[in-house]
Amino acid sequence: MKKFMDENFLLKTKTAQNLFHNYAKDMPIYDFHNHLSAKQIYDDVNFKSITQVWLGGDHYKWRAMRSFGIDEEFITGEKSEYEKFVKWAELVPYLIGNPLYHWTHLELQRYFGIFETLSPETCDMIWEKCNSLLETEEFSVRNLLRKMNVKVLCTTDDPKDTLDYHKKLRDDFEIKVLPTFRPDNGVHIKKPGFISYLKDLGDVVGFNITTVNDLKKALVQRIHYFHEAGCRVSDHGMDIFRYSPCTDEVADTILQKAFHSDNITEEEMGKFEGNILHELGKIYHQFGWVMQIHIGALRNNSTRLFEKLGPDVGVDSIEDRSFAKDLSGFLDALDHNNQLPKTILYNLNSVSNEVIATMIGNFQDSTCPSKLQFGSGWWFADQINGMERQMEALSQLGLISKFVGMLTDSRSFLSFPRHEYFRRILCNKFGDLVEEGQYPDDINMVGHMVQDICYNNAKNYFDIDLK
Repeated sequence: MKKFMDENFLLKTKTAQNLFHNYAKDMPIYDFHNHLSAKQIYDDVNFKSITQVWLGGDHYKWRAMRSFGIDEEFITGEKSEYEKFVKWAELVPYLIGNPLYHWTHLELQRYFGIFETLSPETCDMIWEKCNSLLETEEFSVRNLLRKMNVKVLCTTDDPKDTLDYHKKLRDDFEIKVLPTFRPDNGVHIKKPGFISYLKDLGDVVGFNITTVNDLKKALVQRIHYFHEAGCRVSDHGMDIFRYSPCTDEVADTILQKAFHSDNITEEEMGKFEGNILHELGKIYHQFGWVMQIHIGALRNNSTRLFEKLGPDVGVDSIEDRSFAKDLSGFLDALDHNNQLPKTILYNLNSVSNEVIATMIGNFQDSTCPSKLQFGSGWWFADQINGMERQMEALSQLGLISKFVGMLTDSRSFLSFPRHEYFRRILCNKFGDLVEEGQYPDDINMVGHMVQDICYNNAKNYFDIDLK
């Protein structure tokens, strides 16, 4: 029987262990998609308790706590931080088979040097030790990032954002903290608050947004602004990917319907969103940005909790609509005129892994190795089987050797051991291929491919000046 989460956790063969310990383990982290706060990094905050950094905003944990029957007052309610932590400690032993169990203990081990498992029996000891460490300078936000050898962070930012803290961090912190352009609020025409958002965006750019051309002009203006602040990445949450070729005149007619609160059909949504996204794709290509597209979330399923707590509270799941034809049409429309930017496609539903893995092969070119990428297992797929399935599809149908690797997609400054989790799974997969005779026992070659996937490929792909 193997020891619990020892140095060879998830590494089943000698080759896998060699690959992880001698090649992957000490590689820097290039986290090109997360939801961290640039302000907290600039202010170099110390969290007051482990509850703040662990349970505040973590909808993964909130879902599990609800499933365990814990009252909402201990999850998002007014109970004290200690009481919430106690409830989390009660749940943790029952997380067998869930990545939350692994992440919890990786974070305790890597940040706090705590190798006991969290339970009601160890709750108070772990609470006190973590909190006493979090008070120290060594556990400020910046030092937490340094501890994990992070080199680049790309946050997620609305076009309206001033990016003040990103600008301040440029000459104040050795780790690159860069914005990501996330224009969903100005693209999804049926999203609640869309019209009021256009007014707010108009206030930022200095003119009223009443037509599609106004909207495009505003978004392009903000792309220029983001670019000057160091942004080189965009991100789009296209839960249902819709695309239909559409003129500006037709798109404007649809926008006017939104202004008059008229019903907008599914077909019209595809035309309007496709028109805006196509224009943005051309601008990203012009600026040399990477375009990220996340596909397949079904959000805010519980009306009860959405009305009480708002979005992003753990009541999302996996969408099962087909999207291949629309996605192909969108990519082809940009590629046809050599205006397709470097693009990463993230898929939440593993049923569609082969769809994405084959789709990216259609539009590659010599301007960048693996210009189109199949993004790592995301959200509900960033667990062992989800990451293995993504890697399997990519390796069988594409070039996993050119894969840009893992990201946290997290709101927590303690989430970076997820890169280690990914690296262990990657090394185990490559180790199996060598041990089973499917690839030569050339450890140096395989080891350098592992290092590329862990860091080097992303460094070259995003082409961000790290000086």
